[in-house]
Amino acid sequence: MQRSILPIAVVSAVIGAGAAVGIVEGLDLGSAKTTTTLVQQAPFGATSNANDGDAGLTAGDIYKRDAPGVVFVRSQIVQRTQSPFDFGLPQEQQGEATGSGFVIDQAGTILTNAHVVNGATKVTVQFQNKESVEAKVLGKDESTDLALLKVDAAGLKLTPLTLGSSKGVQVGDPAIAIGNPFGLERTLTTGVISAVQRTIQAPNNFQIDDVLQTDAPINPGNSGGPLIDATGKVIGINSQIATNGSDSNSGVGFAVPIDTVKQVVPQLKAHGKIERAWLGVSTADAAPRDGAMVQQVTGGPAQKAGLQPGDLILSFDGHAIKTASDLSLAVIQRKPGDTVKVVVQRNGHDQTLTVTLGTRPNEAQQG
Repeated sequence: MQRSILPIAVVSAVIGAGAAVGIVEGLDLGSAKTTTTLVQQAPFGATSNANDGDAGLTAGDIYKRDAPGVVFVRSQIVQRTQSPFDFGLPQEQQGEATGSGFVIDQAGTILTNAHVVNGATKVTVQFQNKESVEAKVLGKDESTDLALLKVDAAGLKLTPLTLGSSKGVQVGDPAIAIGNPFGLERTLTTGVISAVQRTIQAPNNFQIDDVLQTDAPINPGNSGGPLIDATGKVIGINSQIATNGSDSNSGVGFAVPIDTVKQVVPQLKAHGKIERAWLGVSTADAAPRDGAMVQQVTGGPAQKAGLQPGDLILSFDGHAIKTASDLSLAVIQRKPGDTVKVVVQRNGHDQTLTVTLGTRPNEAQQG
């Protein structure tokens, strides 16, 4: 069987006189046998991440407290397509993408996934009381698949969710997902954290690191909804699922870690987008050795500095590099235009290169 990664927004498109509902296809991960997992409710009340006195909450307690802050996101989208019957002229198709989101403050700020609102001409959010209001897209960052919405808070009873930390999350910790799978509003599912420090592909083909994996069942429509720990705090944003070639849930879901979200939100509020430093290499772990092995030079900064495929990056800006993720983290902590020293091992000899970082492009180079 094939195992695929799918963004979990539901997309319905109006084509001619009929309507079709489909799932946005994602990255093909190749051939692998997968097993559908029967998920039972995890025992709540004891977790290594419960360090603030909220331990002992049941899944029902958490639902009562957090579900009012989860919203149903609808995005009106327009896609341009080529029609073979119209002499190659582009046509516009109208459709609707649906997903989830959650309120993070009393000012009416809402978090969701970027892929839920990509291409949207109009976005509305529906609250627990069935009230729907139009939302403005404050900003989005496809590199982390995050988007920030804003509604007029006047007259609305808002229930912001509390953001926790993904740093202390461990395998086996209880996990709750609340969202709108297949349009079924504010559905709760439970499970555990199945793995940490996973990597998934963002909508613009860059990778998202330190992702949380969970077996709490999430499905199309859960996109942008919260993944919550046993204390009722948000530890991630549900974004993708792995499947066995069908659209069904296989008990393998992925959430963007909330610590990444906390880094992105202030910049989206202030600027509507994020400009990241760019080195211009694709790398892989060099295990069992330390370092990030350059697989491909993909951009000007690295090329101008003389980096080559096969170089083993040992240090970046004075920081030791043990893995490819270490390098990614070190780069994003700098700004475009910064000049840094990079120590590489080439043909058994160490040498120091000077790199002036560029601005990361909107989409990663493929191939």
